[in-house]
Amino acid sequence: MEDEEAAAVLRAVGRQIKMWREAAGLKQAELGSAIGYGEEMVSSVERARRVPKPDFLDKADEVLNAGGKLSAMKEDVEKARYPKKVRDLAKLEDEAIELGAYDNHQIHGLLQTPEYAQALYAMRRPAFTEDEIERHVAARMARKAVFDRVPRPLITFVQEESTLRRPLGGRMVLRQQLEHLLEVAKLRHVSIQVMPTDREDHAGMAGPFRVLKLQDGKTLGHFEAQLHNRVISDPRDAQILDMRYGMIRAQALSPRESLAFIEKVLGEES
Repeated sequence: MEDEEAAAVLRAVGRQIKMWREAAGLKQAELGSAIGYGEEMVSSVERARRVPKPDFLDKADEVLNAGGKLSAMKEDVEKARYPKKVRDLAKLEDEAIELGAYDNHQIHGLLQTPEYAQALYAMRRPAFTEDEIERHVAARMARKAVFDRVPRPLITFVQEESTLRRPLGGRMVLRQQLEHLLEVAKLRHVSIQVMPTDREDHAGMAGPFRVLKLQDGKTLGHFEAQLHNRVISDPRDAQILDMRYGMIRAQALSPRESLAFIEKVLGEES
């Protein structure tokens, strides 16, 4: 596990399942057969090596006559399913009234389709296991709840033109991703802009970053680079990022021009 908080939750869940299983006089293979999972999965959950899905907990609760005690752990387990950096970032997004993001090498995470995100995690090196890929993709998709939150935050994106043309995951994945961008852009509280490659002035050459403005008036920055993930809380540094983001938006195509540009690229991919 990537953090002790999540690991502690999974260890507690694993111990409970083992206690209820032994009290019922069942072996791991017998419990697995009864709930539709393999012996290896039951063993891994009990040893806190795998994250049980809600269906696993519900069926185990029923078979072991746990009276809802195992099912009640679903909420805590669901949070533990996601990496700590994702949970921390999601908390900030929940508090934000305005979010802005500039990306220059891939479609931003909040805009990604499951297939696009799957492709990104599958090409990571050192390679993720299938379970790790599933966990990361699920965490990224869960963060999209920010689009549905009430009151609606203002969410803006600036995507480098190259991100619209790079066929990560293949041409079909790219076409679906471009179609998704056009759908998201229809939301009234969302704005997507494109930074054309032929721009001579560009305030974003230092790399991708995000700006989050919180309900309490604070402005934070955030960036990821290789192995590092950092929140910028110093007011002066956050102000600089906020200024740069404003310049990037001014240099990019307008939202309407950007939608036409995305449609043009999609047409070229068809």
